[in-house]
Amino acid sequence: MHEARHYIDGAWAHPAGHAWLEVENPATGEVVGRAMRGSAADVDRAVAAARRALPLWSARSMAERIAIVEQLSAGMSQQRERLAQVLCAEIGVPISFARSAQLGVALADLAALMDAARQHAARTPISNSLVVTMPVGVVAAITPWNFPLHQIVLKLGAALLAGCTFVLKPSEVSPLNAAILTEILAELDLPAGAVNVVFGDGGGVGEPLAAHRDIDMVSFTGSRAVGEWIAAGAARNLTRVSLELGGKSAAIILDDASIEDSAKSVVASCMANTGQTCAALTRALVPSAFVAEWEAAASRALSAWVPGNPALETTALGPTASAVQGERVREHVRAAIADGARLVAGGAEVPGELPAGSVPEAWVRPTILGDVTPEMRIFRDEVFGPVLAVTPYDGIAEAIALANDSDYGLSGGVWSADPQRALQVALQVHTGTIGINGAGLDVGAPFGGVKQSGIGRECGAYGLEEFLETKSVMGAAALG
Repeated sequence: MHEARHYIDGAWAHPAGHAWLEVENPATGEVVGRAMRGSAADVDRAVAAARRALPLWSARSMAERIAIVEQLSAGMSQQRERLAQVLCAEIGVPISFARSAQLGVALADLAALMDAARQHAARTPISNSLVVTMPVGVVAAITPWNFPLHQIVLKLGAALLAGCTFVLKPSEVSPLNAAILTEILAELDLPAGAVNVVFGDGGGVGEPLAAHRDIDMVSFTGSRAVGEWIAAGAARNLTRVSLELGGKSAAIILDDASIEDSAKSVVASCMANTGQTCAALTRALVPSAFVAEWEAAASRALSAWVPGNPALETTALGPTASAVQGERVREHVRAAIADGARLVAGGAEVPGELPAGSVPEAWVRPTILGDVTPEMRIFRDEVFGPVLAVTPYDGIAEAIALANDSDYGLSGGVWSADPQRALQVALQVHTGTIGINGAGLDVGAPFGGVKQSGIGRECGAYGLEEFLETKSVMGAAALG
């Protein structure tokens, strides 16, 4: 059993008088920990502590801030296996993926942010002015359950390096990794109140935090609906927001692409983390001339994604985050078939063979749907599960139009034997990120979306700049 307590103004909150939220392993339903259920009063104390700490932390040099983030990274590395095991237990992610992606990418995030901080120019002469950067101030971070550690450290690392202080509300679904991270932070040479962690749900903690008058910036990752709600709350105070929201990303398979390689790569993107990835490629746009051959290759690739015990090294696919989430995904599949989609593989039934002790409703069959058209909900709605929709096209112009026919614009992919040809298509797809021939997340490059996929960028130098303000000192260009 793990226990997550608030960390406010450099001290752990005493459990007395606090309500608790239980944390369940979605694979088995077993209670694996609990987290405090915070309130507006806890938020007020945390924000006040961050406000008091701001002048102390922002006065530290960039070299000192980098040293602290280096220590944070080292502490995470020392706790690597403990963090991976907790992530496996609280979100049901396979242990091998927890180590390589959930934790490995989080460490890579911090390394890229530190590289950006070392190269950052705090003063730049422009025209007759000296342009200087300043920390945006007190940051509120509200993070998701699907890649919890990765999303926390992207925001925390960038904010600390920028000189900001921080109030974190981790997801109530997966708070235990944040509790371990907070233990590491408590050992660092940070001013009391520089980093505060308040556990709880959206109504008790998220809402008062996003709308707090003493917050200078809200950084949120999650659904489009909650992003809109957070932006509305922040707007009442004209608080700056950075929103990384949902996606319905398209993979364009050009007519000269390798069928086997592209199918395997797209399926892997769609199925990883049980499809619970905002940037997953969940729409495959395939030339009509060989769509049947491509679907057959995708079905073969799908055979590697067998639901299994997340604690085993060989497991590729775990449960969804909960029985409720599993039923949502199955309902999407049923609705798609009712709308006219053709079932290529998988289906809306609960998988037949599951690990002993499983909660069946949390498990979903990895699924491929064919003959998907833009009129269908499955073409447009974010499923957040292991479901791939295949749409045939005739001609590159139609493929690009189909890719752009979405309210979202987070990610995408293009496959071709000619990388230059793939690049020309990629440049016409309206998304914040896009990969060529299976290229995935680059933590040194900006990540974020357009349209309803959000506002702002994370990762590397662009992620650092989200937490900085600029000031022009006119007449001082020669003085810097």
